[in-house]
Amino acid sequence: MKNYVITFPGQGSQSLGMMDKFKSLNIIKTTFEEASDVIGDDLWSMITLDNDKINQTINTQPIMLAAGFSTWRALKENGADDPSYLAGHSLGEFTALVVSGVISFEDALKIVRKRAELMQEAVPENTGAMAAILGLDDEAVIKICNDLDGENVIEAVNFNSPGQVVVAGNRYIIEMSLEKFKEAGAKRALILPVSVPSHCRLMKPASVEFLSYLGNFNFNSPKIPVIHNADVTSHTSGDNIKHALSMQLYNPVQWTRTIKYLSEKKMSVFVEGGPGRVLIGLNRRIATEANHYSLDGIEIMEKFLTEITT
Repeated sequence: MKNYVITFPGQGSQSLGMMDKFKSLNIIKTTFEEASDVIGDDLWSMITLDNDKINQTINTQPIMLAAGFSTWRALKENGADDPSYLAGHSLGEFTALVVSGVISFEDALKIVRKRAELMQEAVPENTGAMAAILGLDDEAVIKICNDLDGENVIEAVNFNSPGQVVVAGNRYIIEMSLEKFKEAGAKRALILPVSVPSHCRLMKPASVEFLSYLGNFNFNSPKIPVIHNADVTSHTSGDNIKHALSMQLYNPVQWTRTIKYLSEKKMSVFVEGGPGRVLIGLNRRIATEANHYSLDGIEIMEKFLTEITT
């Protein structure tokens, strides 16, 4: 089997009916049933019937974990070998850790639910915001953020691909910054439909509580290396992994650097292990010579398995 990487999506990839193309596989619904038992709510009903609920961060986080992990289980049932590396975009990092054997699925569900609660509590509702800046290089975005940052927080927080950066902070300054980015040459600068300003320093108090909460769980050494968002490093110590997850809450997601690092490791195939096509779009712009797959249905999964083994 060729060297390949599985990357797991995070918040923003959820949608109503997002697992419909997999629903004939028993392992998909079984995984969602397991997750629902832990969370105490019917996650499968949410993703098939309730668009409002799936977009509430307290539900989105366990839903996306269940979606990514069930996709991995489906791959394994159909004969896939383990990938050479794993990575996940923000929340998706937890799916990667479950697949790697660092934490159990049940513990991960409890952890991401707590993470969602702490993130939501860290900033009063409607006072934080995030915005996507398209068509400016990283340095230009960082400079504008540095010029505006002060009592009101604005930071570059997701380096998603060349020419795509997300900023986060207080809603007032984020909304005011949009014209600044456009004046500097951004093709688009738009507010994202999220209520929590992730990965900026407004999340630092939440990160302290989160690290303390992680102390309740046993973290194993990974069976497959996981490249972490905050430092683009694969950690083997449970304590170091916990610190990386805590850092992730208030540090930027270094996705461009992550995919470049994996390309330098001679990874020739990148797989998006979950619903949607957000990561395949980003990864293609970074690892331009690699093959890319987004496993959002049985047919694509079968095609991937056929091609990866030949």
